[in-house]
Amino acid sequence: MPREWSNWSGSLRFTPGSVETPADEQELRALVIQAGEDGRSVRVAGAGRSSTPLVATEHVLVSMERFQGLVSHDAQENEVTVRAGITLKEAGRTFHELGLAMANLDDVDLQSLAGAIGTGTHGTGKDLQILSSHLVGGRMVTGGGPIVAFDIQDDTEFVNMLRVSLGTLGIFTELRLRLLPAFELERKEWCTHIEGCLAHLDELIEGNRNFDFYWYPCSDEAKLRTLNSPGQGMRDIPYATLQKEMRGYSHEVIPRHRELKFDEMEYFLPRKAGPECFREVRRRLRERWRTDVAWRVLYRTVAADDSHLSAATGRDSATISLHYKAGLPFKGHFEDIEPIFRDFGGRPHWAKQHSMRAEELRPMYPGWEEFMRMRKCLDPDGVLLNPYLRELLGVSPA
Repeated sequence: MPREWSNWSGSLRFTPGSVETPADEQELRALVIQAGEDGRSVRVAGAGRSSTPLVATEHVLVSMERFQGLVSHDAQENEVTVRAGITLKEAGRTFHELGLAMANLDDVDLQSLAGAIGTGTHGTGKDLQILSSHLVGGRMVTGGGPIVAFDIQDDTEFVNMLRVSLGTLGIFTELRLRLLPAFELERKEWCTHIEGCLAHLDELIEGNRNFDFYWYPCSDEAKLRTLNSPGQGMRDIPYATLQKEMRGYSHEVIPRHRELKFDEMEYFLPRKAGPECFREVRRRLRERWRTDVAWRVLYRTVAADDSHLSAATGRDSATISLHYKAGLPFKGHFEDIEPIFRDFGGRPHWAKQHSMRAEELRPMYPGWEEFMRMRKCLDPDGVLLNPYLRELLGVSPA
């Protein structure tokens, strides 16, 4: 009997009908075909960092843990193909050995690469897109069973659909990424009062390659984080105290290891609306939740892209993330703040807590209908859907 599966924070738990660990593409294809014939669904578990039930299933849960390592390297194009089960952390090491690096990373690198791409994981930086933007080709097994190879040179629009697809167009087996030559960054962390940060927010965003800040509701202080090429960016912040600095290759200094577990809600807002939205969130938290919420709020920026279901599609964005310690009741806190995000035109991060569904999401994504037509074409029987995804995407029950 399969054991109960839990996400990282423990907020999502379910017991699948079976857990499969295929060794290769053909084994994966066979189990997808068999599941379809049996009327069962198939979902893929990555590292379990998502807070939403994207992978929850009573049927077949697939682990891609055997899909590891390097497949190929095109030195002329700075492109690397890896197997889809690799984590961001291991991918960073692999790319570095080849003298390459991703243009940006999240501040956590424990996710599976395929999961990070499929859900629109991002870092921060006014000119830097979500991690999915690195994807230019690969292979996948579709819900109907065929193995599909894809290449951005052959069909840019199809790759833009795949870049944030929630595992609904196919199960990635190989991913080809276009990278940059490996590069170093100087990381600095500063402390200031939140008003100092907000008064200079545009300057901080524009003056640094990567910039974000954490706001602490109880103290009203902010931790600023800047990352720049050595000798570039803001060298000093007069209204803040420098607390920490380090230098290293990008995959070494962007992600940070954290022991504490949490649940999270994050919304992407039009970039210009970000500061006003943050001030409203701050006001609400200090009025109603200051004695209950000691956890920080994270503010980042993301550049616009063309991916159909990317929360940054078509617009430069600011993102605001709420965090709540794992095991504590976060629902009331998140439900109280979420309407503020929505009032400012926010789009939810697919892998983090939110309450939006198809009827509300559809008008926010210009490529929604086109994506849904492709999903139906590749997986007509909905083998790669679970009940949550059917509700989220507006697909009728099987």
